Amino acid sequence: MIALGGSIGTGLFVASGSAISKAGPGGSVVAYVGIGIMIFFLMTSLGEMATYFPVSGSFASYARRFVDPAFGFAMGWNYWLNWVITLAVDVSTIGLVFKFWFPNSYGSLFSLIAFILIFLINALSVSSFGETEYWLAIIKVITVIFFLLVGFLTIVGIIGGHPVFGRNFTYKDAPFVGGLPSIIQVFLVAGFSFQGTELIGITAGESETPGESIPKAIKQVFWRILIFYVFSIAVIAALIPYTSQNLLSTSASDITISPFTLVFKRAGLAGAASIMNAVILTSVLSSANSGMYASTRMLFSLGVNGDAPSIFARTNSRGIPMPALLVTSIVGLVIFGTSIGDSHIYTFLVSASGLSGFITWLGIAISHYRFRRAFVAQGHRLSELKYHAMMFPLGPIIAMILCVVVIFGQDVDSFLKLDWQNIVISYMSIPIFLVLFIYYKVKYHSKLIPLDHVDLSVHKIAANVLNPAKKTYKFK
Repeated sequence: MIALGGSIGTGLFVASGSAISKAGPGGSVVAYVGIGIMIFFLMTSLGEMATYFPVSGSFASYARRFVDPAFGFAMGWNYWLNWVITLAVDVSTIGLVFKFWFPNSYGSLFSLIAFILIFLINALSVSSFGETEYWLAIIKVITVIFFLLVGFLTIVGIIGGHPVFGRNFTYKDAPFVGGLPSIIQVFLVAGFSFQGTELIGITAGESETPGESIPKAIKQVFWRILIFYVFSIAVIAALIPYTSQNLLSTSASDITISPFTLVFKRAGLAGAASIMNAVILTSVLSSANSGMYASTRMLFSLGVNGDAPSIFARTNSRGIPMPALLVTSIVGLVIFGTSIGDSHIYTFLVSASGLSGFITWLGIAISHYRFRRAFVAQGHRLSELKYHAMMFPLGPIIAMILCVVVIFGQDVDSFLKLDWQNIVISYMSIPIFLVLFIYYKVKYHSKLIPLDHVDLSVHKIAANVLNPAKKTYKFK
């Protein structure tokens, strides 16, 4: 439910309409199916490693052990930066969401209240985080299921007036609008929508039974996410023509013209905008809660690996890495403060995390490719693995190729127009990652680890799973 809830949010409820307007109903469905296939390979890759090495801050540790310590260092700090900025953005968005109900209020006040609430949830216990995410995810899942049901009944004409069936799928240039370039553009939109699925790897370190729960989560989450997204887009495309200006909305502040709101209104549901605004609120709260958890655990992992000050490797009696939580919260608050004080700095910081999620996915694919090759090279049998990633080595290779296409295809138009300002804004995550990587390389002279020297001993990493009985963690 944590991974499912983490990937269902404003990307589906609000921004999905812009995907349809760019590539048409057929193009948007193809793009989301394509990104879904990439996510499937990434999830199975992460699942194989997470069940063998269940550790908090998983993929940074995997990159460090299976590829290069410098790669793990850059992966960890890149992911922490990504989520701490996302936390600040989500907290800022909460204020905008409340403006819908209280237009004359101070949105920043609601944002601060939400931030304190999220901090307390994460400071209390890991189970309080899990329970909160579970119920927030339930709300989103029920909303999507209800939307699909209402949408289908509206399409066939049982509610909302006359039937439409597939009329809008052949309207003007539909179903494929703009050809392959438009599909690639939507591929990027779909990729941002699916970010958050990698949280399964982060939570594996604190799962009671990772060997059973992680494979089960991966199998269920992929199909449910794909079905929810593809079916929802199909319903929206069937009821709203791709030429509608309302589909261009991409912000949570535009909830009155959200595709979900428009479909509910067409079905004759009173108060559709207010209902969807409440759902958007749960989505943003869920994302902020996940951001606090993920960034805290990644900073904890960096402390354990020696890539951050050792104080971040400490936990309290409840197993909560409080130093990491406090610093993450302070940095998140500072970034949130820039959204109030200086919008230029805030925009710069948000741009800095733009491609971080895709860089993380690329790192997961590379780490798994190296892990499996090292596993076989050192004489291990695949039967020793609790969970097997499908279609190796083709799976991670496809994921790597698609990630590179997404990363470098982020803003091709700016390159064609030589718009250097937009190029810097769009691709800022790449030089940040490279600076981190090169810094470690120069300082510690690390090298690509030979396959026969990759450390596959489970005890060294499994011993560092969060444990309330110990307060500081170091590799043996």
